Amino acid sequence: MASVSVQASFMLNTGEVVDMKTTMAEGTSTELKTSTDYSVSAVSIGTYGEGKVLTSILQLPQAPNGIGFAYVARRGSILCVLPVAVAGVESKPCPMPFNFVLQAGDTIEVMASTAASRLFSYSVITNTGVHAIFSGTPSGAANTDLTHILSGQSLGSSLTNQAIVAHWATSVDGAKLDSGGGVYILNDRGLPIGGTVATVPQNLQPKANAMGGAMIGLNFQARVTTNA
Repeated sequence: MASVSVQASFMLNTGEVVDMKTTMAEGTSTELKTSTDYSVSAVSIGTYGEGKVLTSILQLPQAPNGIGFAYVARRGSILCVLPVAVAGVESKPCPMPFNFVLQAGDTIEVMASTAASRLFSYSVITNTGVHAIFSGTPSGAANTDLTHILSGQSLGSSLTNQAIVAHWATSVDGAKLDSGGGVYILNDRGLPIGGTVATVPQNLQPKANAMGGAMIGLNFQARVTTNA
């Protein structure tokens, strides 16, 4: 796997801009730390901004071949999902999905994509404030059921009795996607009851949307269908 520079920048409630830059191997979840261009040493976001609030994303986490997923981690769990981009393909800054006070130990975790990766990534926010990311790698004409990037559980097992109120998805597959141009949420009878299109980050900056959400049951799946 190649090593690439991953960058991002965030605005704090104090008016400070946090510039972040880390060289990391593609295909592996790695911590994104502050850039040494503007700080003495590279440190975690929680160390740099303890007691402060991230209010907006000035530059989405990005890499030359894109980012599979990104999130703020706290004590080993996903605290806040983050939108991602391909380096140079952005339209405008965006607000944080939600505001929280940074704590020591908080980190920003990202996975830089390889040029050949077909990873499908689905980020969701529920009505109870839970943030989660589900992913899978389609291959050929087939169905791919997405699983939680940390637990490996299905959508239903992870979010039972919670409603998805905001979500977005990314994929390079474009016209190969037969599941509504992205991902479908299937109920326990295998019928689609929600979903969202997938943005191709090489063409457009992904954005969260509130359409196609659903109340999630135990045996529900997030399914991607490809025709090649």
